This record gives sequence, C-alpha cells and structure tokens, in this order.
Amino acid sequence: MRILFVASEGLPFSKTGGLADVVEALPKALAAQGHEVAVVLPRYRGTEAAAVVIPSLTVPMGGARLRFPAIADGAVLGGVRYFFVDDPAYFDREGLYGSGGKDYPDNAERYAEFCRAAIELAKQVWPADVFHCHDWQTALVPVLLRTSYIDDPLVKNLPVVFTIHNMGYHGQFPRDVLERAGLPSTVFHSEALEFYGSVNFLKGGLVYSDYLTTVSRKYAQEVQTKEFGHGLDGVARKRANRLVGILNGVDYTAWNPANDELIAANYSAEDLSGKQVCKQNLLEVFGLPQEHLERPVIGIVSRFVDQKGFDLIAEKAHELMTEDLVLVVLGTGDRKYEKLFSALAAAYPGRVGLKIAYDNVLAHKVEAGSDMFLMPSRYEPSGLNQMYSLKYGTVPIVRATGGLDDSIEPFDVEHGTGTGFKFYEYSGEALLYAVRQALHHYTDERIWKRIQLNGMAKDFSWKGSAGQYANLYEAARVARGFAPTQKVAKAEKAEQAEQAKKEGEAESQPRRRAGKASRVVRPSTRGDGEASPAAERLGPEKDSTQAIQESTELAESSVEGPQESGQDPGNSGKAGRNQKPATTSN
Repeated sequence: MRILFVASEGLPFSKTGGLADVVEALPKALAAQGHEVAVVLPRYRGTEAAAVVIPSLTVPMGGARLRFPAIADGAVLGGVRYFFVDDPAYFDREGLYGSGGKDYPDNAERYAEFCRAAIELAKQVWPADVFHCHDWQTALVPVLLRTSYIDDPLVKNLPVVFTIHNMGYHGQFPRDVLERAGLPSTVFHSEALEFYGSVNFLKGGLVYSDYLTTVSRKYAQEVQTKEFGHGLDGVARKRANRLVGILNGVDYTAWNPANDELIAANYSAEDLSGKQVCKQNLLEVFGLPQEHLERPVIGIVSRFVDQKGFDLIAEKAHELMTEDLVLVVLGTGDRKYEKLFSALAAAYPGRVGLKIAYDNVLAHKVEAGSDMFLMPSRYEPSGLNQMYSLKYGTVPIVRATGGLDDSIEPFDVEHGTGTGFKFYEYSGEALLYAVRQALHHYTDERIWKRIQLNGMAKDFSWKGSAGQYANLYEAARVARGFAPTQKVAKAEKAEQAEQAKKEGEAESQPRRRAGKASRVVRPSTRGDGEASPAAERLGPEKDSTQAIQESTELAESSVEGPQESGQDPGNSGKAGRNQKPATTSN
C-alpha cells in the first residue's frame, strides 16, 4: 500500500511536540512492514532539500489571488521518502506556528496552501492509496478532496485517515478566512466547518475524513465527552462508528537503556546495576549532593502548563517536599510554574534540581537516573514519557487519563502485578496519596524491583500500532469502494484456508468471507510506481458492503493493548541501591 503522511511537523526536520515523534516513527514502522510511505512537510527555516520536484504549483487562494509554492525532494530515511512544500514567505520564519508567544495571523492561509500542495503532490508526483493527515493544520485535505477536487478523477475518491493528537487545538478563524484561504463558501454550515460563527479547521477534518483516530483508546472515549471534547464532542459522537483509538508507540532505537548513548551507564532488566550510576550522574548534572543517592528521586520532564497537571503540583508542592524525596525537574512553559519550581529550589536547597530548558540529552538522563516519574496530567491524549520510563525501570506515577490510563497498570502488591501508580480524581490530595504509595513501596527493595521489571518487560514498540493503522487504511479504502491491496487479499485467503483446515470443511461452521471485494483484487500500483487506474474502483457500493463491515471490524478489533515481551527477567549483575541480586528478587 502507498501511504502519504501529511503533517505540519516531523523529526528529524521540525518539532514542537509529540506529533513530530509520531510522524518520524510510524512511517518507519509501516515501511518496515513492506508498505511504501512518503511524508510531506512544510519546508521550514533550516530544512535542507535535495532537489526541486515541481518548481511552481499554482494554488488558488480566493478571488484572483494565486500563490506558487514549489515541491522539494528531501532525503529517504528509514525507507521513508520525504517531500517539502517550499514557500519561503510562508514557512521560512522564526517559529513553526508563531513567535513571541503569538500565532502567526496568516496561519489559515499558510496551512490551506500546504494542504492543496499535498493533494497536488499525490496527483503529480507520488500517487497514493491513502492519505494520513494529522491535526488541524492538515484538516483541509479531506475538506478540499470532497469539495474543490470533487470533479478530479485522480484524487476525488482517495480515502483519508485523520489523527487527532490533541482535541484542544482547533485552528479556529474568523469567517472571512474562507475567502482568504480559497475555501468554498458551501462548507460554512453547522454540519461542516462552521463553529459558533467561526471557521474551525479541525472540525472539517472530523466531518470529512473517512476514519478518525486518536492516539490512545481512552482518549477516543474522552473526546466524546464535554470535559475533553473542547466543544467538538458532539461531532466526535456522531463519528463514533468511524473513531478508533490506537496508542502511540515508542522508538526503542532511541529510548532503550541497554544501548542509550546519552546516559552515564547502560543497563537492562538482566543487569540493573548501571541505573545507580545514572542516578549518581543525574544528581551531579543537576547540582545535587551525592548523599541523596539513598533517597528516592522523582523526575519530571514536561511543558509547564495546566494541562500537564502542574496546578496540582503547585497546590501540594510544600507537602510533597516534606516527604523524604528529591525532585528533579526539566522543562519550560508558563512563567508561573517556572517561578514555582525556582521558589521550591530556593526553599529546599540541595533537594530540588531545576533546568528551565528543552534538552533531549538531559531528558534521557532524567529518565535513566530517576526512581519515579511524575505525570499528573489533566488530560493526556497519549503521552510518551510514561512509556519511556517503563523501559528505563523508572516507575511512573500518573493520573488515569488518555494514554496514561492505557499504558500504566496500577501495582497490586498481593499478586505482584502492575507497572506503576495511578490516581483518578483530579485533585492535589489524590496526587499526594499516589506519590506516598510509591514512596512506601520504594522502601522494600524486593517489591520495588518487581515493579521495575514488570514495566521493563512491556513492549510498546510501534510494530503493533503500525499494523493497526494498516488495517484502518484498508478499511478506509474499502469504505470508498476500492479493492483491498493484494497483500491483504492473500492474507485473508490464507486465513480462510487455515480455518477450513481446522474445521475439517464443516458445513455447520460457515467460513469467514471477505465479500465481493476480496474476489476483485488487483495491485493498487504498477511495478514502476505509477497508479493503476483499472484496479481502483469496485463498482456499486452494495457490492462491497460486507467487505466494508469486515474491514471496519478488523481495524477496530485490532486495537488491543501492547503485549508483554516475555517473562520478567532476573538480575544477574551487581546490585546497586535498591537492586537486589536475582537470587533474592523473587
């Protein structure tokens, strides 16, 4: 399958948040599974390009106004092809979305042009089987496909999967943006982009895309509520039968203590001794006394904003510091929280380490050197740090929301199961209780090691999530009347044969059938990479009804939790503080 990712940022070229991590890792995982994947990004300041693919596109921007961006060819990384929309006036700027704490006033026009250019890329350069779009900046792709491109036979029926990384960011603009961005006035109504008299780009993505995803199962439920829907919960509920939660994965090539080059010593579940070296290094880097090696260190790496639960930390900060612990904090954000941690560092000298910065190297050191990791988020669509923490044997303390709830299991001392500590009520008291629970169990080295090893055994790699997305792409294609790709058709045929063998051709057990769609199979692309038009459409929608249903069920049933990578390994290495030898761990 040929999958075109459309995103406003992506590593290693641009980043402001977790979206960039996903746009780097998920395409690589899909490519590793045999799919052809390309990513199109804006060419921001400092982005290198190899060559120009299209020197000038003509993009209508309302009235007689035209713009002429270029399409630049980027590198091939991890089997993924990169393209850039090159318009220096729009994208060669200090920041990605704004500067000085304010959004650029022409963001609607910038990303409307970007969406049109992405569609033209699929028409003229890289024919795709499916678009995968991300957040409000790319939400106009499905809107334009079903309106401005409705008569274009090359792209009008291309399916779109749209991922909501954070429902709180809408891309909301005054009504006159329709003309400025070259959008048809027909989309300004309550069932399309109109939102309380304004134009809402995110709403367009929710309404016009074939399938919607969120970055965790829990968040798919939460966006349908008033508390977390940010005014679009009604739209999410209307699309509930096409809304699927798939938990983000972790790139273990970058986040694995066994081979992490950014930490003081490598370690693994088989030999945890290096973690104590990392703790010693962490205290040194943050200017804290080595005498604290015996105390539990709680780490925080985050943006300092209300969403991340810092109002709860502020409420209970001094009570928290009455406990026998050390706090290490890395991040930037709201000035009030920067002041809070600066005041804590002054009030508790030698016990609070603070770096007001975004620093990837320090983030790795915090994950490796801390004993616990605190994420008390008000809402957290997916979250990555809690999954990093598990791999690093750093026990998460989280609020049960979004991906935090999906990925962390509360520790059960009776059965020895669970990977961390969770609290449910959004209150300072609940947070403080969870921290005290963790501190209590930390005093028992045997129990603490069990929690660490439980977490380190978890597998949150992208492999499983990528397979779930591939199933969803197929469901989106079948829903638009396309035949499944040859690979999937063969897989279904093999599955049917295996089932028939197991059932001994029992007539009383009718076999699963893929419907007419599975019998009308042609490759979606030729060997030379060109689109194969004869292979694309199935015919009347009624012919593929069963295939639509089964593909939908397949995509949704595949959204399971990550599997454990195996039994909890022992510790054969030297024991540091809080790490007993394997002979005493069980």
